[in-house]
Amino acid sequence: MIDFLTQKTYSMSPNKPILILAYGNLSRGDDALAPLLLEYVENLPEALLEKVECLTDFQLQIEHALDLQNRELVLFADASLANQQLIEFKQLKPAHDNSYTTHAMNPVSVMQVYQDTLKAAPPPCFLLTLQGVEFELGANLSEIAERSLQQAIAFVDVLLQKTVLEFWQQQLIS
Repeated sequence: MIDFLTQKTYSMSPNKPILILAYGNLSRGDDALAPLLLEYVENLPEALLEKVECLTDFQLQIEHALDLQNRELVLFADASLANQQLIEFKQLKPAHDNSYTTHAMNPVSVMQVYQDTLKAAPPPCFLLTLQGVEFELGANLSEIAERSLQQAIAFVDVLLQKTVLEFWQQQLIS
């Protein structure tokens, strides 16, 4: 990358092969689940994180498609009212978003933007949803969300022990 003000060239560090992209809002009760999960991951021993990059945001944006570049596996994490169990884990395929805006996107739409923009298939992507029931501004985590977070932590610990596509596919929960 070139800094056009100073004309210095900087090398951009290559992406780590595993990306965990958590999105949610710490100020909105159970919407904090994914960012809290990411906080846990970021505090794991360095040896486990050698191949893992962590990224968080309030919501997915079109620009996140570029974060998928040069990855072997991508884990999206989010809180969900729709979960029938504490956590659900599924593999994703690119798909066009049905909404009229890119203000907030879902993971399959981000994958589709990647595919359309870079003319290549995105890396294998998975979605881990954590069950939430209370999303009001200023709310605390619900009891269900706390149990969901603990289960998600244990689940991610398992995933990070073996960051191989086939292993992750064996862990699917829906």
